[in-house]
Amino acid sequence: MSLSIILLVLLAAFLHASWNAMVKTSGDRLIVMACIMTVAGLCSAVLIPFVGIPAKASWFYLFLSVVIHTAYYFSLIGAYTHGDLSHVYPLARGVAPIMILLGGIIFATEIPTLNQWLGVVIASAGIMSLAFEKGLPWRSNDKRPLFYALLTGFWIASYTLTDGLGVRASENPLAYICWLFLLECWPLMVYTLYKRKGQVLPYLKSNLGICLGGGVASAVAYGIVIYALGLGFMAGVSALRETSVVIATLIGILLFKEDNAVRRICAGVIVAAGVILMNYPS
Repeated sequence: MSLSIILLVLLAAFLHASWNAMVKTSGDRLIVMACIMTVAGLCSAVLIPFVGIPAKASWFYLFLSVVIHTAYYFSLIGAYTHGDLSHVYPLARGVAPIMILLGGIIFATEIPTLNQWLGVVIASAGIMSLAFEKGLPWRSNDKRPLFYALLTGFWIASYTLTDGLGVRASENPLAYICWLFLLECWPLMVYTLYKRKGQVLPYLKSNLGICLGGGVASAVAYGIVIYALGLGFMAGVSALRETSVVIATLIGILLFKEDNAVRRICAGVIVAAGVILMNYPS
């Protein structure tokens, strides 16, 4: 990846960590996630008259991505319901780049170099190490948190691969990005309106700034990632994007005064080493 793509994806990671921190501190995660995704969809709708429609070859990937993203959101909600966020999220995010590495070989004939293999594995290990701060993620008899973490990682890998292939077939990356955000927000919002009857509009009114800021950050963050997926090594883009987990933990230390700072900084160093290695010429 070029330096400009690396910097763009790191910006996306920072934005992703920022809106996830908003979700973490904003009460009902289902409502705030639905509102943020809907704001992202509405922002994209404003741009659609100017960006047009992606090439027909990408429509299959576009609609498949909407289905996968919907499954991802419900899987993530299940993970948050049954497991500790600090265990579930790093596992899900850490395992995804390795799955994408394998999927890229199968579906996109992206054959990684030895440095790319090692870099992705090291970066993923650094991300997943954050799940062990409070003991083994599978320490209890209830295996649902582990199941949902791995399932969520599978969906992350699936939509990343789908969007990587879709944006390459679209002939118009910005159109693909805008249509994806417009289409994917509705299933989650309809479900939320059903599950939280009478609660969504009051929440939106009292948390408008969070929803607007989170929606814009979400749209820009994943929009950058999709653009980068069209240009570079998909597993590498994913591993770089998942540094958002480390950034989120640093936000937790600096803003929320969370503990385990040394362990989290060590995880960040491991991830950085993996990113450097995967971009170092073999």
